Amino acid sequence: MIPHKHLKILCQLRKDCRMPLTKMSRRTGIAVSTIFDKIKSYQNDFIVKHTSIINFSRLGYSACAKIIVKVEREQREELRKYLSKQQNINSLFKINNGYDFLFEAVFLSLNETEDFIENLEERFNIIEKQIFYITEDIKRESFMEYEN
Repeated sequence: MIPHKHLKILCQLRKDCRMPLTKMSRRTGIAVSTIFDKIKSYQNDFIVKHTSIINFSRLGYSACAKIIVKVEREQREELRKYLSKQQNINSLFKINNGYDFLFEAVFLSLNETEDFIENLEERFNIIEKQIFYITEDIKRESFMEYEN
């Protein structure tokens, strides 16, 4: 388990990864040099990717859906590779409880989403699927933003 003082650094990074180290030092009570060294070491251990959270609807992408699918065992790897390469797939997860994958798809319209699903069903033997359209983004990527 990571020491509590270092969790403070990770929490600050989750809030704002572009925060100046001097400001982070004031907020955490940890020396700037320690913060710098720890962030460098976290690059290999904890931090997977630095990214921005985009409001897709403001960019014109009005259709966002979480989709879960089950396919025949022989097609799982092929479907995983296919979904991994699709530019409209924002996130892809291997899951359990009778399904194989959960993915978040972002499209300009519901029609584009439906076309994508139809194409998927033509390419792969989808045994079961469920589609959940996101109507409001209430909370996203905020785990560990708050210090204990």
